[in-house]
Amino acid sequence: MNTNITHEETVTKVMEGLDSIRPFLNKDGGDIELIDVKDNVVYVKLLGNCSGCAVNFSTLKLGVETTIKQHAPEIQKVVNVD
Repeated sequence: MNTNITHEETVTKVMEGLDSIRPFLNKDGGDIELIDVKDNVVYVKLLGNCSGCAVNFSTLKLGVETTIKQHAPEIQKVVNVD
């Protein structure tokens, strides 16, 4: 595994992951915004219907986090900020 991945490369891969899952969130009236990537943790904000949805934790962990980790394996977790 390449340990010389730059912050910019990681952010680009995270954005690709978010872009791939965004249509599913949009379909339900929601969206997601990248807030920050720091120390292999991604900080996002769920928007629209996703922000108040009762299953947004599942969406975050099973959908968003899994997708981001497929694009950027160095990411350890994804955190929703309010």
